[in-house]
Parts: sequence; structure tokens; C-alpha cells
Amino acid sequence: MRVTFEEFLGARLAALSRYATALAGDPDTGADILQDVLIKAQPRWARIAAMDSPEAYVRRMVINELTSARRQVAARLRREWANHSAPPAGLDVDERVAQRDALVRMIRQLPTKQRIVVVLRYLEDMSDADIAVLMGCSLVTVRTQASRALATLRGIAPQPSLEQR
Repeated sequence: MRVTFEEFLGARLAALSRYATALAGDPDTGADILQDVLIKAQPRWARIAAMDSPEAYVRRMVINELTSARRQVAARLRREWANHSAPPAGLDVDERVAQRDALVRMIRQLPTKQRIVVVLRYLEDMSDADIAVLMGCSLVTVRTQASRALATLRGIAPQPSLEQR
């Protein structure tokens, strides 16, 4: 039995929203991307619902939308703006939250394809082969993107001081 578009959204919207936000690097861009994808998916839903895995198709649409040139320019501008804003002063933030926020900021600095590979590999716990299928590229490309992303993250990660070691 095929699921309607409304039933699909009722069951999977929260998960798709988390997915888009993680891939995009921020909630606003993630919401925009997901909205654009759902607008495109709705009129084609009969065809999409007939597939073996409609959700996988929609997830692929999210990746395609994110990697479009138009999105890359807008995301770069948002990252630059976010990097110029100072963190709120005087907040006593839990160390784990601070570390997570620092990691998210570093991941946001990655180029789009590298960020997608990192999120799919470490957040979604996907294999490189599955990532390659989802991104429509070779296994070597996935591994290269992952290697470059990790090298970039190592390069921008703050080095612990001697007192922290």
C-alpha cells in the first residue's frame, strides 16, 4: 500500500528536518532546503511513493538541493556572517555544550561535499559505499572527501594547552 504525501510527512518530517539541518550545518538553511525539496516532491509524490524507498529518494533530493551552486553561495555568506558574530558574554556554559558548538562551527567551515560525507559517516553512521550511492559518486571520492575533511578539521581544531594535556 502506497503512503500518501501527508502520511509520509506525518511520520518522517522530524527525521528529515534533523537530517537536512545536520547536512546544511544550521537549522535555517536545513529548513529552507527541506522546504524546497518537499515543494518539488509533492507534485511528483505518486511516482516517488511507488519506489522501493521513498524516504531514501527524498534524502537524495536533500543532498542534491544542498549541493546546488545557488545554495553553496548562500551558505558561504551565512557562514561568514556567523563567524563575525561574537558569542554572548557572561554565560556559564557546560563544557560538553561548548565542545559540541565548537565542533559544529568547525564542520560548518567545511566545503559542502566534505560536510555531507562527515555528517553521513559519523552522524548517520553510514558506510562509505552507502554514501557513494546516495551522493552518486565513487567510493574513492567519498574516501577522498572524508580524508580532506578530517585533515581540515585537524588543522582548524584548537590545540590543547600544556595544562589540558
